[in-house]
Amino acid sequence: MKVLGISAYYHDSAAALIVDGDIVAAAQEERFTRKKHDAGFPTRAVEYCLKQAGITLDDVDHIAFYDKPLLKFERLLETYLAFAPRGFESFRMSMPVWLKEKLFLGTMLTKALKPLSSRKDIAERILYSEHHLSHAASAFFASPFEEAAVLTMDGVGEWATTSLAHGKGHHLEVLREIHFPHSLGLLYSAFTYYTGFKVNSGEYKVMGLAPYGRPVYTKQIFDHLIDLKPDGSFKLNIEYFDYCTGLTMTNSKFDALFGGPPRKAEQKLTQREMDLAASIQAATEEVVLRLARSVAQETGQKKLCLAGGVALNCVANGKVLRDRQFEKIWIQPAAGDAGGALGAALVAYHMYKDQPRHLPGGGHDFMKGSYLGPAFSDQECIDRLQAAGAKFTVLDDAGTVEACARALSEGKALGWFQGRMEFGPRALGGRSILGDARSPSMQSVLNLKVKYRESFRPFAPSVLRERVAEWFDLDEDSPYMLLVADVVASRRRQMSEAEQALFGIEKLNVPRSDIPAVTHVDYSARIQTVHAETNPRYHALLSRFEQLTSCPVIVNTSFNVRGEPIVGTPEDAFRCFMGTEIETLAVGNCFLRKEDQNMALKQNYETAFELD
Repeated sequence: MKVLGISAYYHDSAAALIVDGDIVAAAQEERFTRKKHDAGFPTRAVEYCLKQAGITLDDVDHIAFYDKPLLKFERLLETYLAFAPRGFESFRMSMPVWLKEKLFLGTMLTKALKPLSSRKDIAERILYSEHHLSHAASAFFASPFEEAAVLTMDGVGEWATTSLAHGKGHHLEVLREIHFPHSLGLLYSAFTYYTGFKVNSGEYKVMGLAPYGRPVYTKQIFDHLIDLKPDGSFKLNIEYFDYCTGLTMTNSKFDALFGGPPRKAEQKLTQREMDLAASIQAATEEVVLRLARSVAQETGQKKLCLAGGVALNCVANGKVLRDRQFEKIWIQPAAGDAGGALGAALVAYHMYKDQPRHLPGGGHDFMKGSYLGPAFSDQECIDRLQAAGAKFTVLDDAGTVEACARALSEGKALGWFQGRMEFGPRALGGRSILGDARSPSMQSVLNLKVKYRESFRPFAPSVLRERVAEWFDLDEDSPYMLLVADVVASRRRQMSEAEQALFGIEKLNVPRSDIPAVTHVDYSARIQTVHAETNPRYHALLSRFEQLTSCPVIVNTSFNVRGEPIVGTPEDAFRCFMGTEIETLAVGNCFLRKEDQNMALKQNYETAFELD
């Protein structure tokens, strides 16, 4: 049985294909269109998934959409009626889109899919999942667990913003939900907006900024904004927010509570924003911990699956793991709306069609390392790079690993374009920019000269799975870079009194460990464990780097600049390489040095994309 899953028309559109329970392909539309968070119908992603399986849409048994638009419309109407006449402006702006398009989603989907199929029964093959059920299914059915508790947290789906569920075999039961307008995701997004970052893309900046601040506003958050119960259930005080009725996230009452208006985008960050970030991060961690404890008690399970946008908060995930209510936790790498495409397909296959689930065994999940996107043969890489005007040397497999490991050991930034593209927001060693984690200057160099982004933003370490416990307070699989743990004490550097007295962003350039490029100001790191089974070439690179340096840890960040989707093709990789100060690039077995290139091909990448 072949099931195509689709998420679209909000943000991060994507497609995923399941064949007889096997996840064959999944990709986000933005990687093909080069438009960050592309919300349009994922035509290119659908075409890729079908091509990867060697089929056409005619061969697909069911097409599953990730939410139910009529329920969303019901929420929109009920929210307007509850708050009328306030909110008329946002209501007036959204109604034409709904009345013209979204209410007739089935027609829109059929029209978009029609060019890909000669069959006349497209509409009859479309199934609809609920938004949070899609998230929960993407977490549980793709996990390595036969039975587990499932916690889903995001902004809002149709009505649900948080759901607790129990998965067993190929069944999934939602136990309870928290409904709009009470939303942990929207609370975090309100602070994202208030601290001057873009909602739905800047939340991870707030998380990265938090360690520079003090949680001095956490009490105000719990006193005024959120009523949190011992079991993790909560209600927001909607008087402080504008997302129900207005065109912004917060209002003047929120401004008064925190001492001023929102920071304007790109305005200089102050200690106030750092303290606000630390405060909402601390509050979020407390809510997530209580929800996790509650679902553990309610289900009696020792394994937990997480999905929804809040599950990308890897600091909170790390706290849940260390809380030890669960022996194992597994987080869907495409935890946001893109992963809803995969979840919808899994709902259709396992729940609607009652198809059994057969675990891969050996503790492996169904995600194949999340390497579910397109790959390019060596000949394709050669042909495409030559057409782009690149100068390169073609090596064998061992030669490529050797050249790249030596470049990293010499302190050079390396563009790494290998194998299949990752599904989800994280680069996991398929479409990555890599650097030497031992370098005290690597973080600022990559942020300011390669990524063209804010200097405070941390980088993640990739570490050999067999070495992770020697460097970090973690001895678990973390293949998807969604768990935070501290650097072990023996690898930390003792700070001087003067360094300890530094405040806020002044802390940034103080080396804190043997791997300063990936050690955040609170000694934490967002860890990716690298496994020979899922990414043998990346594992070989780290292994060779360790032989050269005695260090099995490197910097891994996504292969893009700020505001750009992660690169999807060899040409994208070459353009980014030429538009930044990356010194070396490996595309398959093609190895490129910046000094060999025609500088006439250099582009101004710093201003090429709309800032995220």
